[in-house]
Amino acid sequence: MSGRRGKRKKAKRFNRRPPVGAPPGTLVVEPQASPSSVRVLAYGPDGFTESAVHEIDKLQEYRDRYPVVWVDVVGLGDSGLMTKLGDHFGLHRLALEDVTSGDQRPKAEEFPEHLFIVAREILAREGIHSEQFSLFVGKNYVLTFQEHPDDALSPVRERLRQNLGRLRQLGSDYLAYAILDALIDAYFPVLESMGEQIEYLEATIVDKPESDVPFVIQQLKHDLIYMRRAVWPLREAVNKLLRDPHPCIGAETRLHLRDCYDHLVLIADFIETDRDQVAGLMELYLSAMSHRMNEVMKVLTIISTIFIPLSFIAGVYGMNFDTDASPWNMPELHWSMGYPLALVLMGGVAAAMLYFFWRQGWLAVLRPAPLPQADPNGDASKGPPAGLPPARPASSRSQPSPISSTTTPQGK
Repeated sequence: MSGRRGKRKKAKRFNRRPPVGAPPGTLVVEPQASPSSVRVLAYGPDGFTESAVHEIDKLQEYRDRYPVVWVDVVGLGDSGLMTKLGDHFGLHRLALEDVTSGDQRPKAEEFPEHLFIVAREILAREGIHSEQFSLFVGKNYVLTFQEHPDDALSPVRERLRQNLGRLRQLGSDYLAYAILDALIDAYFPVLESMGEQIEYLEATIVDKPESDVPFVIQQLKHDLIYMRRAVWPLREAVNKLLRDPHPCIGAETRLHLRDCYDHLVLIADFIETDRDQVAGLMELYLSAMSHRMNEVMKVLTIISTIFIPLSFIAGVYGMNFDTDASPWNMPELHWSMGYPLALVLMGGVAAAMLYFFWRQGWLAVLRPAPLPQADPNGDASKGPPAGLPPARPASSRSQPSPISSTTTPQGK
């Protein structure tokens, strides 16, 4: 487990903020931000096209030809490109400022001609961290902004390319739902991995706790905080889309958004459960270390207790006696078997004390109770031994419908 420790970079509280005194809507990008690239996926019931775009003015050709246009922007290093896209689609300047800030809380904002949605994309690379994902939904277009190309939207693109499901037959609002659903489904594998780490840590602590376990537990706590900050506000945003009607979201798509909301509720439950388990892991570690220390102290105490009478016997026979002064001054000093008798006496006392300790049960080593074995006759009434919690079913996290990003509801 020592290889799992690493230096954590100091996180900035605010990544990119406009300078103090700058007018509202000022776009600020980081110097080290990735260059921006634009890819268009335009489609309708009768056709589909995908290509890279270098001139924003050419987007109008796709909008005139296809019912739905998806403009996918990767990299936030070009403020001029953001401005041109905002002017072309009529995006609000404050919304564009939120796109480039990179530290926005997940939310859903309504504008007269479009919706603006912010989500967090969870990435599991040398730990858990999140990146901002911005989404604009209009009558016949969807704009997505992300910092890096490695995302969870590959299943959505493949469905468009292969014409799977009803994605090409429906409008831009359904495409926005499919994108949100893919982002949310990508949370489940991360939670599954974290659940496996928690189970591994629990087994390690019970078997043989290592010195770096507290650092791994702290890393898990930090990762769960990341997950919670991404999920809870997004659940509120999706609930707002369900609650408040908007011209850009149809009634049928609003029904599908309930599925996203249900997934977010399930993810939030998993996060809270994992947080409770991680908090209990530290207590379990401290208890295991205390138990281990008690076992060491018990062994040392038994050894010391055994040697106390032996030291007394050796001390008595080591005193200076004069047998000429009195026959009671240790007559064994002149006896040829005196030394063997002293050793036998010491060994007998030590053996008697060990037998007494064993009879009292003080030499017993505490071991965990064995886990219950599966009953070959299928008798489910036999539970775990008294004092042990029931084992969590293996399907508690592996639910096919919410986890699989390719499995979709009826008509999805």
